[in-house]
Formats: sequence, structure tokens, C-alpha cells
Amino acid sequence: MFDSRHIKTFHAVVTAGSYSAAARVLGYTQPAITQQMKALERSVGTPLFTRVGRRMRLTEAGEALARHAETILDSLTAAQQQMSSLTRLRAGRVRVCAFPSASATLIPEALARLAADHPGIRVELLEGEPPDSIRRLVRGECDITLAFTYPGLHEQVPEELVEIPLMEDQLTVLMPIGHPLARRRAVKLADLDGERWIAGCLRCRTNFLHECAEVGFAPDIAFTTDDNLVVQSLVAEGLGIAMMPGLVLSFMRHDRITGRALDPASRRQVSAYVLRDHLRIPATALVLDELKAVAARRVGC
Repeated sequence: MFDSRHIKTFHAVVTAGSYSAAARVLGYTQPAITQQMKALERSVGTPLFTRVGRRMRLTEAGEALARHAETILDSLTAAQQQMSSLTRLRAGRVRVCAFPSASATLIPEALARLAADHPGIRVELLEGEPPDSIRRLVRGECDITLAFTYPGLHEQVPEELVEIPLMEDQLTVLMPIGHPLARRRAVKLADLDGERWIAGCLRCRTNFLHECAEVGFAPDIAFTTDDNLVVQSLVAEGLGIAMMPGLVLSFMRHDRITGRALDPASRRQVSAYVLRDHLRIPATALVLDELKAVAARRVGC
């Protein structure tokens, strides 16, 4: 294995023509140059120089190494520059996998903050619902996952992951503006027995069924879809009502629907997940900080 210091010194000897000249260029003593060249020759297992009178000549091995030395040093310089850019947050790539309502709310604001201060950091966006998004993180397909959990549905987080709580997202009921209960500020889930429902992703649907069972009824689910905009359109057309996370309310696109909080309140926990070792990667840690800042601002609103 080559020592980069020895390669640098060897290149200086070849360029300067002697140990003493190389010592002057590098600011070393001549004995230090000699010791480094001896160490390099031991490493490669053969002499690199021969003396002819007072002159030094490269051996065949020395000539071969000389042809590679400059390339090796250039590559080391490029690697050092890239490492410096990554650690000083001038460059880097972070892959973030998030569920749709987080992708439409938390992610854009966090990326805008990131772009303003660290334009060299690139973020690749992936979309996925938990628990599949958690499995993608474990498989190494992303660096950060945004996922949600519900209080009544206990799930084990893989031990190699760290969970970073971001915010609690209050659940709401979407209904047409002409619905009799739309006049209330909040609605009781039990009062919605007999309604037709539009249900969301598997995890949300499981929680929805659990909460309905807790208050004593089985909901009539007319449609299921993972697409929040489709849910809104179905509600707008009077085809049912839906239990939706509060994050969705910030990008409602239909003026014929409204959202009402549940009484008592029902919430889901939104968290970021990351591999434990990745917390020490500067770009990943920076993106997590921006997500935490955006989430905290939403909670404070």
C-alpha cells in the first residue's frame, strides 16, 4: 500500500532531479527525503533509483511509478477537494422518501430553506407510504424517510433506525360545505355513523376502522384511494366524506368542501427516520435540521 506522502516526495525527487533539490522544494531535510524513498522502495519491493556517478537514474520500476505519480496526486487532490465540499456543505446528495401530504407541505418549505443557504446540496425526492417507505430506508434506497404512526397501532421500529419526532398532525373530517354537520367547529366520530366514506392508504384505513370500532360502528367505505386530490374530488361530488390528516387542509383545491376537527381530537405522529450512522453525514443532518425547523413552525402556527 502506497503512502501518499511518499508518492508526493517521489514525484518531487523525479521533478527536481535529486534528493537535495527535492528537499529544498518541499522544505524537508535531505535525510528525511532519503528515509522516505527507502520506505517507498520497501513498500514496492524493488529499487526505484540507481546512482551513476553523482547522478540518479530511475529504474524500470521507478519509471513506471513516475508515469502514475502525477495521476495519483491529482486524484488525491480531487478527492480531498470533494471531501471538503461534502463536509463543509458545499455539495452533497440526500435521498428523501416521504408520504404524499408531507411531500406537498413539509418538503417544499424545507427544500426552499436549504436552497437559500446551501445551493450545492441536492435532494432527490421519492414517494412512499409507511411501512414500505421504512423498508426502503433499511434497504438503503433512501437516506431519510418521513412516515407517520397512529397511537392505537403499535409498531416496532428496526433497531438500526433512529426516529426523530417532527410534529403531531390532527385528523379532520372532509365533507361537502352543505353537509348538516359542516356548521359545527368540530364533529364527533360517533355522529357520522351511517355516512358513506372514502378511505385512504392502508395504514390510514386501518386506523380509521380502529377508531370507528372504538366508538361502536363499522363504516360504510364506498371508495379507497391513496391520492389525496382524488379524495377531495369524490367528497366535492357528494360521494362520501373522509377522515384526512390536517396537513391535507393546506392544499385543498375544492371550494365545495371543508374540514372539521374531530372531538375528541385524534392525531397521528409524523417523524423522520434515518439510519443511526447517517446522523453523522453533514448533508443528511442538515436536511433533518431543516425538516425539524419547518415542522416546529407549523406546530407553532
